[in-house]
This record gives sequence, C-alpha cells and structure tokens, in this order.
Amino acid sequence: MTDWPLQDAKNRFSAVVDAALAGDPQRVTRRGQPAVVVLAVDEYERLRLIEQANAPSLAELLLDIPQDGQEFERLTLPVREPDL
Repeated sequence: MTDWPLQDAKNRFSAVVDAALAGDPQRVTRRGQPAVVVLAVDEYERLRLIEQANAPSLAELLLDIPQDGQEFERLTLPVREPDL
C-alpha cells in the first residue's frame, strides 16, 4: 500500500485512482496521520460482503442478552423539547 500526503493525492488523484483500480489500495495521510484508503469498488464490495456474512443475525443478538434476571443500568437522557 502506498502512502500519499493529502496535497500530493489531490494533485495526482488520477494516479491514486489508477493504482487503486490496479489492485493496490492507496492510503492518504493528513498531517502525517492515516486518514483514508482509496480502493477499487469491486474490492470494497467484496469486503462489505465478508462483513455482512460475519455479522450476527438478530436472533443471535437476542439470544446473547443476559438471562440472569438482574437489573441493568438504565441511561438517563435529557428530555427533548418538541419542535413547534
């Protein structure tokens, strides 16, 4: 993976996109810190499908709720005033 400072990535965006389309994701940094990764759409879709396949189902999430009968901490949220 190639790192591009943001200004260089902006100036050479076509090169960043071409490299990503060739199968080499491109990392863009801002102030020396990784900010984003540019990758081809087909690679992005492949990663999304893997993520979805590994995500728990609603039934699995519901079955993971503790069944010990103990109380759980309730969040106290501020009351929102209605928009009139």
